[in-house]
Formats: sequence, C-alpha cells, structure tokens
Amino acid sequence: MLTDLPNVLTLSRIAAIPLLVVLAALRTPAGDMASCVVFGLAGITDYFDGKLARSRQQQSDLGRMLDPIADKLLVAAALMMLVGLDRLSAPTLYPAIVIVLREILVSGLREYLAGVRVRLPVTNLAKWKTGFQMGALGSLLAGDSGSPVVHLGWLPVSFIGEAMLWVAAALTLATGWDYLTAGLHHAKSPSAD
Repeated sequence: MLTDLPNVLTLSRIAAIPLLVVLAALRTPAGDMASCVVFGLAGITDYFDGKLARSRQQQSDLGRMLDPIADKLLVAAALMMLVGLDRLSAPTLYPAIVIVLREILVSGLREYLAGVRVRLPVTNLAKWKTGFQMGALGSLLAGDSGSPVVHLGWLPVSFIGEAMLWVAAALTLATGWDYLTAGLHHAKSPSAD
C-alpha cells in the first residue's frame, strides 16, 4: 500500500530531488551543505525502507518497483547537477557516465527478467557500490565551497568525493557485468522463450 512507511520513505526520496536541485543550484556554501544533507538523508531512506518492509512484512510489488526508480532518480539528479554546475573535473565525467549507463542497463535487464518471471537479487557487491556512490555524491555536493563545516582547510572534500566516485564506477562495472551475465543466462535458457 502506498501509505505503508517503507513506501512513504521511498517516495520521500523522490520528493527530495527538487529540493536537492534547488539547493545545489544556489551555488553558496550554505546551499552546498544543505544539498549534501538532503542527499544524505534521502540516501539513508534507501537503507531503512527495505529493512522496515522486511521487518514489518510490508514488502510489496509497488515497493519493489518504486525503490530502484527512486534510487536511480536521486543518483541521476545529483550527477546531472554536479556536471551541469561544473563541479566534476573533466576526468571524473567518465565514472559518472559509467554509473548512469549501468543504471540504465540494470533497469532494462530487470524489466526483461520480470517479464519472464525471474528476479535479479541485489548482491553484496552492489550494496558496496551503492555505499561508495552515495558517499561520493554527498561529498561532491558538499564540495570545497569554503563552508567551515564542510571544508576544514586541510580536508579536500571534492578530491575525496571524486576518488570515491572512481571506486564506485569500478564496482559499478563489476556489478553491471554480474547482472548482465545473469540476464543473458536467463535470456538463453529455454524457459525464456
């Protein structure tokens, strides 16, 4: 049901996107910090919506559909804002592209496999990928704007975020390959015909 707490948390992730975009577009230290906080809180809901759904036995087809959509919308919006506001160095555009393309690939695979009634479970490596990706994007949204809370003078927040984005991209390639081979296995099987 749409009003179950896990689904409300998932929907809150989608609802946070316009606020995230507006705050990042301010291009001020306070806006950067606020966009980082909004992104972080939205990212945390990804952990709790699934945990609550399982513990309360409120797992639903609606939740299974909305959760990956909310994740992909949040990540894509953050990446597009970072690129659009020139907050990524030129080389870091490549891991951003890898991340977006993998998300599209996995979405297509999941849609195909749902049609042949095969579930594609989330792997532990994919959870690590998500952790690095969320940490990277939060750091990059905070940036090195001069806010005393975010930039301590000696802590290169943007550099750390970019390094984490490269790690996330490497994990993205590994998990994308895993999902692709699993999807191709099912596409070749006689039951998929």
